[in-house]
Amino acid sequence: MITRQNILRHELTGLDVRVEQAQNHSLNGITGLVVLETRNMIFIRTRVGIKKVAKKGVIFRFTLPSGKRVDVTGTVLVMAPEKRINMRIKR
Repeated sequence: MITRQNILRHELTGLDVRVEQAQNHSLNGITGLVVLETRNMIFIRTRVGIKKVAKKGVIFRFTLPSGKRVDVTGTVLVMAPEKRINMRIKR
């Protein structure tokens, strides 16, 4: 089960997401479904198509299956998803 505490150790594909804040202001407010994640990018399916958003310099708001929302700084996501899922999180 995905929670606030363990979201970094889970797959992001399939989660609803919103770009809350980005260095590129034209990306602010993009909402949709995460369809693909690479080392540096998150691909979001929106009403008008798929948007590519760089992880670095962006704050994402993910909606968990439970309905709770979690803000994540994209910089902590910059790595291959399969490596991030297996990493140890420092507390």
